[in-house]
Amino acid sequence: MKKSTYNYNYVFLFYDIADEFGDVGKYRVAKVFKICKEYLKHHQNSVFRGNITPANQISLQNKLKKVIDKELDFVTIIKVQNSGSFAEVVI
Repeated sequence: MKKSTYNYNYVFLFYDIADEFGDVGKYRVAKVFKICKEYLKHHQNSVFRGNITPANQISLQNKLKKVIDKELDFVTIIKVQNSGSFAEVVI
């Protein structure tokens, strides 16, 4: 199958950072929040979203990889083409 040529410039980012280890876990939560806020708009609790360039997305991912514990933490980025390519229902 041919490699996608779509340019994904809008993302949703969700994270769950384990904080059961006291100050170490709380530090990771705060650090992840701060990194995400550099690139995206805070939407709700551990959810961010917004426009992002491909280069900034790579930078965001690299910074997060340096902070998270891959055994305990969870970060997901959902990419869409733009803010108009999805439907949202707010209740």
